Amino acid sequence: MVDLKFPSEVSAALTTLSINHEATVDLDSTNAFEGPEKLLEVWFTPSPELLPASAQPDGLKSVPEERWKEMLDIVRCKVLSTVRNEHVDAYLLSESSMFVFPHKLILKTCGTTTLLVGLPELLRIAAVEAGFTTNGQAVAVPYRVFYSRKSFMFPDKQMHPHKSWKDEVEYLDEWFNNGSAYMIGKLNGEHWYLYLTTPGAELSPPLTPTSEYEEMELEHGQTETKILQFPGEQDAIFKNIGGGRDGGSGNGIFDETLEVLMTDLDPVKARQFYLEDASAVAAGQYRKNSICSSMEEEATDDSDNKSIDSGYADIPEDLKSEGHALGKVVSEACGLNDVYPRGKYPAACVDSYIFAPCGYSANGVIPSPDPKVATTHYFTVHVTPEPHCSYASFETNVPGRQSGRETAEILEHVVGIFRPGHFSVTLFEAKPAALESRPGREQFHDMSATKRSKRMDKIPGYKRVDKIVHDLDGYDLVFRYYEREDWKGGHKPLCRAF
Repeated sequence: MVDLKFPSEVSAALTTLSINHEATVDLDSTNAFEGPEKLLEVWFTPSPELLPASAQPDGLKSVPEERWKEMLDIVRCKVLSTVRNEHVDAYLLSESSMFVFPHKLILKTCGTTTLLVGLPELLRIAAVEAGFTTNGQAVAVPYRVFYSRKSFMFPDKQMHPHKSWKDEVEYLDEWFNNGSAYMIGKLNGEHWYLYLTTPGAELSPPLTPTSEYEEMELEHGQTETKILQFPGEQDAIFKNIGGGRDGGSGNGIFDETLEVLMTDLDPVKARQFYLEDASAVAAGQYRKNSICSSMEEEATDDSDNKSIDSGYADIPEDLKSEGHALGKVVSEACGLNDVYPRGKYPAACVDSYIFAPCGYSANGVIPSPDPKVATTHYFTVHVTPEPHCSYASFETNVPGRQSGRETAEILEHVVGIFRPGHFSVTLFEAKPAALESRPGREQFHDMSATKRSKRMDKIPGYKRVDKIVHDLDGYDLVFRYYEREDWKGGHKPLCRAF
């Protein structure tokens, strides 16, 4: 049964949740249309243990929330609430999410937000407020940068520099001279874009020559294998991140980051994320609790005036309007809370919000249940349920070895919540260099990866259409695209989005 109490400030195992009530006033998702998010990761060191001497003790977590809000104003989104613990600050935004670790920041925004326009301010904040600077530089030099997104549904609605992938790459190349741009998937179908820098990014490079763009257009985004290597401090890095790209994912060796991007949601499943339907679920639960209370009172109350209102007048206001209370109801009712259940993760905190008339966002902060592994992972979910542009995303870096479930099981669980017509999956899996020095271990890893890969290729009710593997030094990037067996087809990405 759902606990309908939702205090504005709670704590559990040093994890706290706070709500920005001012930012939640008059939010309206009526015109939301572009669900697919832009995702930016900026790392300033390979792990929290390797902060420079100039940095604040908590690195980026030392930055006041007001400074992040100023940056988010540039991006065109607001902070709704924040979950904090010693490892991460998780911001639920009016348009998606932001996660701030001591050494890196992850910013994911949907709609017509201008995510990349906030990059210069982010680099200034990292230098001035967090201390990632040398010789008094006004902007920080990142260790590495990742930017990715799937193809937009409505690219013409975006604002500069997000009107096309070419514009985005050009903007990023103005800041970094060691970036590589990829398009993965079918140019005239489902595809995913990735821009990344190699470790040790440098700022203020010359612009990418026009000839390179001409070649990129001629090749339609064909990619090459890139070899990415960490600099010298391997031992310190592997102690914390286990050789993965995550930075703070514990001391294991098989780290992973999973992103599921789902389109054409089943209409019945999508209704779970409408305010009206969520209110009906909450009302039913509230009345059930009221009936139980009334039955207990009958033994001491002989009055003939006992009744329960059959309308909505008896329902608390926060269960009839958009916000965190109804978001919590939806998280439990749809099965999202069972992806990483409290029985396994007692210190987990899920911060969720439902919009009017529809739409849903959630951040999950998942501290490791192993007391020997002092770290925190996350997941984030965002849903745009309108039929003409239905979309949902799920992203997590909780390693499968910790959850006790294979990545394929997590994928099946998530897909079951939404039953999309089609979806793509990107999976970063670590293949640590440390294995190379241990006879037989690399072969074992390859065999395990092959077994897990076969499991991922068979999702009940779906056929895998595409599978593309990029072998990057230290980890594998696998892109998969699936279509539901009874799906009749729908919206197709525009080629000119490239």
